[in-house]
Amino acid sequence: MVTELMYSTTNTFLIRGANGLLLFDTGWAGTFRKFCREMGEKGIPVQEISYVLISHFHPDHCGIAQEIADCGATIAVMEPQRNDIHAADRVFLKEGRKDYRPVVDQKVREVALEKSREFLMEMGIEGEVIATPGHSEDSISLCLDDGSIFVGDLNPLYELEMHRGTEIEESWKKLLARHPKTIYYGHAKTAYRKEAPRAEITELSEDLEASRDSMLVKHIMKYTEKGWTAERIQKKTGEPIEWIRDVMRMYLTHPGISVQGVLDRMEIRGR
Repeated sequence: MVTELMYSTTNTFLIRGANGLLLFDTGWAGTFRKFCREMGEKGIPVQEISYVLISHFHPDHCGIAQEIADCGATIAVMEPQRNDIHAADRVFLKEGRKDYRPVVDQKVREVALEKSREFLMEMGIEGEVIATPGHSEDSISLCLDDGSIFVGDLNPLYELEMHRGTEIEESWKKLLARHPKTIYYGHAKTAYRKEAPRAEITELSEDLEASRDSMLVKHIMKYTEKGWTAERIQKKTGEPIEWIRDVMRMYLTHPGISVQGVLDRMEIRGR
């Protein structure tokens, strides 16, 4: 059902449904010939592509979309993307790329997110498209009912603890709620997940909380070295002053203690 095309620095995917073929993302301008060669090696005529769906309109994801559309496909633009269709134009213009063809607005098909399931079913593909901002405001992800998700340049799941409290975290929460089994990235290796879906979301929250505590302890240790008072640190971080005093006490009474060492000792004390 899913075929990965290896012609560009951007991972692109063909999803075959019972009634049509969907291409998810394209490569840079100038890669159209390589794309056609790759399709030929796969034994799939370019003219078989029904729709092109772009994860976000950055140059490396939409560079040959219009050239593919000129062969018969229709570019599907999700409603949140309507204002970003030409975001890459100025990049290619600045580079003086004569091999780039801007998207022809009159020939695109705009699809509302709430209508995405109906749109996909036209090709016999069971799934939906959801907005997953974080890498860009116009980023969307394709979620199939079989557990396959295509996320474009959304930061990989293994980096999530670095993005607590951001749109990236919120987007991944929406994706994880769909219990993904296979994650297709725009610039990373395909990931296969075996964890139980419910436990996965719980563990994610726990990991994020642990990461947050580690960062806070690290900051408190740094401020303590600078001679800051607990009151000043509390004003800076907004954390409970008793918790801050405990961290400072652990750090000052255990020379050379690590961040994890502080957290372990506080957990033993029931803090």
